[in-house]
Amino acid sequence: MRAVTIETFGEPKDVLTTAERPLPEPGAGEVRVELILAPIHNHDLAIVRGVYGYKPPLPAIPGTEGVGRIDALGPGVTGLTVGQRITVSGAQNVWAEYFVVKAGQVVPVPDEVSDETAAQLLAMPLSALMLLEDLGVAEGEWIAINAANGAVGRLVNVLARQRGVNVLNLVRGPKSVQALRAAGFEPVFDTEAEGWRDAAVAATSGAPIVRAVDQVGGGAASDAMALLAPKGELISFGALSGQPMTLSPGDVIFKQAVVKGFWGSKRIEETSAEDRRRLIGELVTAAAQGVLRLDAEATYPLDAAADAAVATESPGRSAKVMLAPRV
Repeated sequence: MRAVTIETFGEPKDVLTTAERPLPEPGAGEVRVELILAPIHNHDLAIVRGVYGYKPPLPAIPGTEGVGRIDALGPGVTGLTVGQRITVSGAQNVWAEYFVVKAGQVVPVPDEVSDETAAQLLAMPLSALMLLEDLGVAEGEWIAINAANGAVGRLVNVLARQRGVNVLNLVRGPKSVQALRAAGFEPVFDTEAEGWRDAAVAATSGAPIVRAVDQVGGGAASDAMALLAPKGELISFGALSGQPMTLSPGDVIFKQAVVKGFWGSKRIEETSAEDRRRLIGELVTAAAQGVLRLDAEATYPLDAAADAAVATESPGRSAKVMLAPRV
């Protein structure tokens, strides 16, 4: 089979290649999946660079999420059938024509859910849903999130609305503002525009912003902290800037603010099977009803994974870049 591979950690454009690999055989309790579509996540590229929370042994096949059809069942697998369309997250070796995963990880998807939505239904949406639950905000309260034009920001908007939670969106650049407004996500503010902070504070009509989610790091974390109400919480969800968080001690001290991190993979590990089923069921239902729709910016063949990685990190993108066995 054809697979995307890395022989060494480094910049994705330099180290992502394709090669022939043996067809994997499912072991006990496993299934083999024929890939249809796989998204490129920021954490996938962090793994390729060797800067994520774990490093796979080399050579490695990247990729952690995708939609496909079950191609073979390992011994002892019940309740699944060959040919069934499923989605999976938290897997390994997904950027290949075929990959093997534990049967307990797969989630069947109804026909009403598109391949584009199914391919990215679990990792980011499940993290966003768990994040919202962990924020502990009540209906009518306000949260703020930066990098709001990205996948997580858009998901937080959709899922927060389902719960009656208000979201103040922070982005960089007028194009990102226009894109979010076109999607109906208001209010949204360009943090590079003069007077944006006063306008953002005014948008809540005096209601406190009780939680702020920082996906950027660097000075953007300080901007998010500045909006936070006393005794609020700043949650570090990512570091898109690649820079350490820069926070004013005065804001932290005098607001008596709490700063903490959120790592979706670890949070999922610590979630009970019952809770995980409940949350995934909510996502699948929302997708089947058309409430949750996840599009693709572009789709590249596996042989062009390096180009797809560059496109993923290019500015102005409004949806995920995908990989497919053939395009």
